Amino acid sequence: MCTVVMSSLFYFFRESLTGFSRNLSTTLGSIITIFLSLLIIGLFCVLGFVVNNVVASVEDQVSITCYVADDATDADIKTVEDYISGLDGVESVSFTTKDEAMENFSKSMSSNTDIIGQLDGENPLPASIDVNLSEAQEVSTIADAIASNETFAKICDEPSDPSSSLQYGQKTVDKLFTLTNSIRYIGIGLIVLLVVVAFIFISNSVRLAILARKREIEIMRLVGASNGFIRGPFLMEGALHAIIGAGFAIAVLEVFHRVALPRISSALPWLPINVTDSTFILVYLLLVVAGLLIGLLGSSFSMRRYLKV
Repeated sequence: MCTVVMSSLFYFFRESLTGFSRNLSTTLGSIITIFLSLLIIGLFCVLGFVVNNVVASVEDQVSITCYVADDATDADIKTVEDYISGLDGVESVSFTTKDEAMENFSKSMSSNTDIIGQLDGENPLPASIDVNLSEAQEVSTIADAIASNETFAKICDEPSDPSSSLQYGQKTVDKLFTLTNSIRYIGIGLIVLLVVVAFIFISNSVRLAILARKREIEIMRLVGASNGFIRGPFLMEGALHAIIGAGFAIAVLEVFHRVALPRISSALPWLPINVTDSTFILVYLLLVVAGLLIGLLGSSFSMRRYLKV
């Protein structure tokens, strides 16, 4: 039984190679299309990991600063802190006094002491309630909830407009989430388009192989060859297209991994590009599986349409 299976597989492989030589231009077009499709899929996967790292890094820094008036009582401040702590998406709440705010400002301006000197010993900075978030995408909802709190409206440094007493870089956060979502949607759309193109190329390649072997297929039918035996070489041909294309894509991505990515990391040390070897291995496995699916489905579609067995 094992000998029969191996003999059949060898026959399928040999016949698929024959199909390569018969339709060389179409075969090369199919392999190149699969290669480009899988390469772009792989690059978007790696880019997705980088974007997620960047977003996670920025999200860790997203916080809300709630400025309070100088005459705010400790009891009211504690009430607001307890209220904020109970909101969904809030990780921690802390309080910064006026003196601590001035100390932090002085440290940040250590290279420009003239600005500190112009204050003449006065402290114009307000105290603040500092809110760290566990769900950065909820920042606007949390900020609105704080601004609508009656106690905060009473103790904030701008009672006429409590929302102006909040600082959390709303525009920056909104632009970040809009950008990352746009990248994901564009990537998904481009990947789908390339997969369809690769699918069509493989279908055309297998169709030409079927037409070139039309008489041989008819003879095989007459002698009682099974449908699976007739279809085998065409499935193998589609799979080989996919494996070769995936191999080229993986080779280019490995060069990118070993050569280009370290240089990018060195040139942009502030950008958290932490794509591990295991991540690349996972991407490579994904490309092989995706390539085989494209190859086998493209072959199956063409056989169903042009090979009536």
